[in-house]
Amino acid sequence: MKSFPIAIVLLLLSSIGEIVHAQSGKTREQARPELAEAVSSGSLLSAGESGLMLREIYPHRYPATQAGSGKTRAQLRVETAEAVRQGDVAAGESGLTLREQNPGHYPPTAVLAAQTREQVQAELRAAIRSGDLPAAVESGLTLREQSPQWYTKSRIAQREMAQLQSSMAGKNP
Repeated sequence: MKSFPIAIVLLLLSSIGEIVHAQSGKTREQARPELAEAVSSGSLLSAGESGLMLREIYPHRYPATQAGSGKTRAQLRVETAEAVRQGDVAAGESGLTLREQNPGHYPPTAVLAAQTREQVQAELRAAIRSGDLPAAVESGLTLREQSPQWYTKSRIAQREMAQLQSSMAGKNP
């Protein structure tokens, strides 16, 4: 009688395996080379709950993987020399770059403005009108969220202005 439940369990397990194999869409001949590659490179998961691959547990058993950067040694030397010249190299245990530690010793970096002064001022005026500026409290609310009664008319006026501008744009090709 004990062999009957065991036979049922084995039958169910084999049918599950066949279903999974059928869903993968690969034949055994296609899967064998992939398995052989995974075994030889150690990229199979180890037994247990660690979730590590075999090459992570036993690095001495598998060849080291090459981490090629695609750059020649000369290119890397030029890049390193340029980074040292610009002060973009970390120095010491603080994690700060040489430029951050001694800003006067290195040329300033050019920062390009993403917007013109007029564009920023126009954005600020629009934020003031709509109440999208942060309130002067630590709640993190905007002025519109803190005092919605002040900005209801403003939002209606903005919506009407946008509709008027879109209708004007439609008339003038």
